[in-house]
Amino acid sequence: MGAALAPAGVAQAHPDADQVSVYPPIQGSSTWDRFGLSGPTSHHIVFGNYGYPNDWAVDIYRNPGATVVSPFGTKTASGHPVAVKVVTVRAGCATGNLADGGYRIGLEARDTTTGQILGRADVMHVTNKPSGIVVGASVGPWTKLGETGRFRYSSCYQVNGDSGAHIHLEVINQHRYSCYIARGANTALTDLTVIGKVGTHYTAQRQRC
Repeated sequence: MGAALAPAGVAQAHPDADQVSVYPPIQGSSTWDRFGLSGPTSHHIVFGNYGYPNDWAVDIYRNPGATVVSPFGTKTASGHPVAVKVVTVRAGCATGNLADGGYRIGLEARDTTTGQILGRADVMHVTNKPSGIVVGASVGPWTKLGETGRFRYSSCYQVNGDSGAHIHLEVINQHRYSCYIARGANTALTDLTVIGKVGTHYTAQRQRC
């Protein structure tokens, strides 16, 4: 669960969940770790959920104005429908100023057949958020969360041009650890490219699937 392994008696209460795929949180094309500085093997993890730091982080690039969406798939590996709700909406930077880095929008995925919570994703550097994107809202795979944007240069956001505009994505399992799919810097993605999974049962942060 993005945490140290629980004692055996506790772990047995949380068996390995069904898995759901994680996709780029940008509609259409995007780029994985464009400059080779923000891959999940080492990229800084800023946020946490369930009382623990998130499992892994990556920057996914797209020029300003692209539609930002949920990164979670609609079905688990065994075919169970997945429901996604908004759990966090706040300024992503510690200053609390949206001009410094836009919104952090947190999402939670749940297996609707079993009721099990699978994990969460934090989608950071979102601008032009629709009014309906509030805590508690249900979102589908193409529900617009906002757009990619450019923000003023700061300790929270160090970007000099439109080619550097990106979404900072962080992912966490509810129990044990999620994983990412390793790929080289500047790899082109589509909105159907699987980039990771939640509901997996890894034993540490920053794990490759």
